Amino acid sequence: MNFSYYMPTKIFFGPDSLDNLAQLALPEGKALIVTGGTSTTRLGYVDRVKNLLQEAGRESIVYDKVQPNPTVESVREASKIARENQCGFIVGLGGGSSLDAAKAVAIMCTNDGDLWDYIGSGTGLGNPMKEMPLPMIAITTTAGTGTEADPWMVITNGKEKIGFGDFDKTFPLYSIVDPKLMVSIPAHLTAYQGFDALFHSLEGYIANTANVMSDLFALESIRLVGKYLPIAVKNPEDIEARGYVALANTYAGFVESLSSCTSEHSIEHALSGFHHDLPHGAGLIMVSLAYFEFFNKVVPDRMIDMAKALGNENGDIVEALASLQKACGVDNLKMSEFGITKELFAEYAKHAQEDMPGLFATDRCQLTTEDIIEILEKSFR
Repeated sequence: MNFSYYMPTKIFFGPDSLDNLAQLALPEGKALIVTGGTSTTRLGYVDRVKNLLQEAGRESIVYDKVQPNPTVESVREASKIARENQCGFIVGLGGGSSLDAAKAVAIMCTNDGDLWDYIGSGTGLGNPMKEMPLPMIAITTTAGTGTEADPWMVITNGKEKIGFGDFDKTFPLYSIVDPKLMVSIPAHLTAYQGFDALFHSLEGYIANTANVMSDLFALESIRLVGKYLPIAVKNPEDIEARGYVALANTYAGFVESLSSCTSEHSIEHALSGFHHDLPHGAGLIMVSLAYFEFFNKVVPDRMIDMAKALGNENGDIVEALASLQKACGVDNLKMSEFGITKELFAEYAKHAQEDMPGLFATDRCQLTTEDIIEILEKSFR
């Protein structure tokens, strides 16, 4: 029954909610817009955000080199630009990668040294932040990570892909979730992102940190993804479906703040840490059936709850996930097509355990190295 809920972010949700940006009480100074650049620029979102900021009386500059798995190098480069231009706040525009990078840039604009000085696992030094990050505004154009509603970010350094955050310091100041910004996302990426949101809620529901508050958001997020993600994949311009998937994603962000992901995310981070072209959601999809089959025997009652939330009356979570993957056209993904090899399974397992050990601590039973390798073997094709 115990939980602590701190949510300092003001969220603007719904179609056309981006227009609120011009009326907000924005931080003083110039804004650095952090984005991936290609789609957000082509679709006019960067110019639109710049114009809205200008309406609000704020100048802005753009950093548009964030990669799908954001790297520490891009954080270093963007924070240097922000410091040189004396930026007063950061605007993350794009998918979870851009928003995560923006959070990291905000940290490094006010704290000396390197980001990895503050990362608490892997080769990070685990130093505490001495200064508050710059205020950060999250404008999400995808529905997958929930980072607009939590304090977390994931950054890659070499083969290390590590999550990081601080409940008192790294929540966004404002978040804007406008489903109209999501209609151009290709079907396969819509599916990858939607499954990422789903796994945040599934994992948060089976984690040993789950509580009465996180369970409410988790089950409703799971239900919404199961009902609306196949529609959004097949009909990208269906604003209602996009909106409900986006809502599920924001709920999943609440779950990540109230509960936690589990070791499924640690395992996937190891895979995409080695293979930077592997979309995070795709990696999760590929390990999910074996992973949830393993934990089915550990928390059977909660697995039944989640399966039924996905519409599976048999209460079979593996069957429910397989059915949803098929409905979204992502049931034939192959690890081998992303460069994943059996020869590296032991290395993947080692990195999962060393780079993201905190998520293994939220599992309701302790996974061994052999268990991780077995999950990867069952997932491989």
